Amino acid sequence: MSDAPIDLDLSGLKCPLPALRTRKALRSLAPGGRLRVTCTDPLAGIDIPHAVREEGAALEAQERDGAAFRFLIRRQA
Repeated sequence: MSDAPIDLDLSGLKCPLPALRTRKALRSLAPGGRLRVTCTDPLAGIDIPHAVREEGAALEAQERDGAAFRFLIRRQA
C-alpha cells in the first residue's frame, strides 16, 4: 500500500460542507490511509480537526497559507 495521501480539494465550499466531505472521505479510506485536505472556509480550522477527532482519526499536520487551510489526516487502523 502506498503511503501517499489522497488529495481532497474543498476550496470554495462553505460550512458545513468541508467537514461533511472530509468525514465521508475518511470513512472510505483503508485503515492507515492518509488524506490531504485543502479548504478555504474560515471555519475549517475549527471544524475539520473536530470532525477528525469524532471519526477517531489522527490529525498529523495542519497549516494555513493565506486563505487556504491544509490538513494531513490518517485513518487509524
